[in-house]
Amino acid sequence: MAVKAEIFARNMDVTQRIQEYVTKKVSKLDRYISNIEETRVDLAYVKSARSASDRHVAQLTLRGRGYILRAEERADDIFAAIDAALDKMQRQIERYKGKRYRGRGDGTPAHEIVPETEAAEEEPTPIIARRKEFTLVPMDELEAIEQMKLLGHENFFVFYNVNTNAINILYTRRDGTYGLIEPKLG
Repeated sequence: MAVKAEIFARNMDVTQRIQEYVTKKVSKLDRYISNIEETRVDLAYVKSARSASDRHVAQLTLRGRGYILRAEERADDIFAAIDAALDKMQRQIERYKGKRYRGRGDGTPAHEIVPETEAAEEEPTPIIARRKEFTLVPMDELEAIEQMKLLGHENFFVFYNVNTNAINILYTRRDGTYGLIEPKLG
């Protein structure tokens, strides 16, 4: 079954040629990974990029049962950016499948490995610049660490913890270890 891609553009027009190119390339992704539920392709032209070779941006996001994979690349041509993002996505898929089949070790939860720390107090920002909505997939702490790395999120990752039946926040500490925030209503 071929994968259907949703194409979104910012500061550029999606021509018939670009749409056919993206559809042709993305439809082949189901060869590498199964259970793809949603494929989103974001294309953008960034006029203010420092280098002319970074003006066209292609971001590819795959959502499936239990995983979210994302790849973003920049190039001087939109087609080159799309190809580079697809190559990066294939490497992400190989990495994800490799980790998935190798297992998760002894199954020790992250909260037993990582020492607990108090959350640092930050200054609140008066303006909400962006809101995001996403579906939480139930997973344990080790799966959340894998997803955080696969998505390229360096700072934090929000997930539904199957062990505690609650929403948790996983974050990277300065020393390279991970912290887990388990919110409770007061």
